[in-house]
Amino acid sequence: MPMIAEPGLRPVRMGDTRVSMSKKDNGTIYIRSTETPDDYPRAITDKLDHWAQQTPDHLFLADRDKTGGWQKRSFLETRNEVRSLAQYLIEQDLSEDRPVLILSGNSLEHGLLALASMYVGIPYAPVSPAYSLVSSDFAKLRHICDLLKPGLIFVDDGAKYAKALAAVMPKDARLLVLENPLSQYDCDVFKDVRQTTPTDAVDAANGKITEDTIAKFLFTSGSTGMPKAVINTQRMLCFNQMMLRHALAFLQDEPPVMVDWLPWNHTAGGNHNFGIALYNGGSFYIDQGKPTPDGIHETVRNLCEVSPNIYFNVPKGYEALVHHLRENKTLREMFFAKLKLMQYAGAGLSQYVWDNLEKIAEDTVGEKIVIVTGYGSTETAPFAFTTTWAVDQAGSVGLPAVGLDIKLVPNAEKLEVRLKGPSITPGYWKQPDKTRESFDDEGYYLIGDALKFVDPDNIERGFLFDGRVCEDFKLSTGTWVHVAAIRTAIAQTFAPYVRDAVLTGLNEGYVGALIFADFTACKKLCPDLPANASERDIATHPAVQAHFQKCLNELATKSTGSSNFVARAILLESSPELDAHEVTDKGSINQRAVLTKRADKVAELYTDPSPAGVMIAKKG
Repeated sequence: MPMIAEPGLRPVRMGDTRVSMSKKDNGTIYIRSTETPDDYPRAITDKLDHWAQQTPDHLFLADRDKTGGWQKRSFLETRNEVRSLAQYLIEQDLSEDRPVLILSGNSLEHGLLALASMYVGIPYAPVSPAYSLVSSDFAKLRHICDLLKPGLIFVDDGAKYAKALAAVMPKDARLLVLENPLSQYDCDVFKDVRQTTPTDAVDAANGKITEDTIAKFLFTSGSTGMPKAVINTQRMLCFNQMMLRHALAFLQDEPPVMVDWLPWNHTAGGNHNFGIALYNGGSFYIDQGKPTPDGIHETVRNLCEVSPNIYFNVPKGYEALVHHLRENKTLREMFFAKLKLMQYAGAGLSQYVWDNLEKIAEDTVGEKIVIVTGYGSTETAPFAFTTTWAVDQAGSVGLPAVGLDIKLVPNAEKLEVRLKGPSITPGYWKQPDKTRESFDDEGYYLIGDALKFVDPDNIERGFLFDGRVCEDFKLSTGTWVHVAAIRTAIAQTFAPYVRDAVLTGLNEGYVGALIFADFTACKKLCPDLPANASERDIATHPAVQAHFQKCLNELATKSTGSSNFVARAILLESSPELDAHEVTDKGSINQRAVLTKRADKVAELYTDPSPAGVMIAKKG
């Protein structure tokens, strides 16, 4: 397999990504991986059995306990606890129709319970803690419980989740807690049930698992309505990890060491990252940090103690980390000591963050580290595309992974991408109508995105993400506006002071923008404000308004015509609201919901004369 070994770049072994391409007269393009898929197990937990036998004492999971030290589990210790928990689950009469629901975030106990569920063929569903702890109406949580009808609900702290449980707890379900049990429910405590003695029933249940057994339900973010339960089969999980191991071939040479915070209720954290450690016999350090100014300190603490050889984060996470890498020598040296690859996902990585990561690595260890992105969705398990060669700028998603068939369908001025293969979901739980709507007549999954060739004359250079096909719109002049490209330009021009932007202009004469600020970053522009200043105080501060006007003018100088000229913008005075569906629990912006909820602000962008608060772009 090829080795990325360019001058100034740390060598790393990657897999082949050979593809073939054909084209129909109607413009539809078919692309197929020509690589032969490797063997893969029938169930992801077969890998737990494998490593417990092959490397029983190797560290698998680690999490901070309340004293701040690491509580650790080897592969053998993990397997033993998983089998005990599996016996407990069997005794609760759980099934596809009475699955396990996990409401709490990432933790050692969450991981053990998830593995135990899959070990005996009982589906589980990890749910965003925000639906219980941030939402005030519990609408999404209630919808999830009504859809799944869980037989067991797990929370880390009964008291913390008491309000949410009161709103949704089924009468015939048991509650499992780490601490603070609630007497009004049939309730068990984790430390007690982990002592359950496994019987032959565990092996019998494990033996009945097939590739079609449902491993878990993962919920979509609900950006176009209530969350849908994406069926994740054992085939999806195992085939997807085989694809990853094929592409990131260095995983075959050394066990991964990971320090990771990405939430397990999402496919990137719970399938992709957790799965990499399990499938390849690696070590997974659970990072309780977050990509926020406060949360990043826990990530820094962990990375000062553990040197990863593969690292994943979202762009905001890397942005937050860059500052600390510059200032903290121990962090720099530990982070880059063994690192082979950095991957980002979830959004575009700003070029200035990319450049900073490369420069800090070069200054620290004398060589750059390969940076790649992946492409996929909850419905694709998620790994579908990646680069297996070095690139020097953000945006390239590479080529389809081994085992995938891709169809590119002309859609207005774009190429809509569709996918088919063993790692694609069979559909949505108890929503056959949504399942039918999501696949075309050839069985390709309609992911809703567009891709474009890096070089139309050389497919081996791969693809660039070209936005959501449903987000693009036309101005009154008939000119198409490609939303993703403009949002990326806004993010780069206004960085680090913006969180995201929603574009307007459908059937109007020009493009407008509603901008969500990164209020923590913006606060640094107005140090005269008190520490408890409101979001409105920050957004309306003259220094912030002046800086955003300057950035808007700078963006205008880069435009080449009406299709990418943001003529007017409003800096919104509040963050997006979860209960109003303006923001998904992943933190991404729901464009449609924002346009609906803030219709008054959209109207102001097209009012003459412009009301106060509307910034008008000036090119000169």
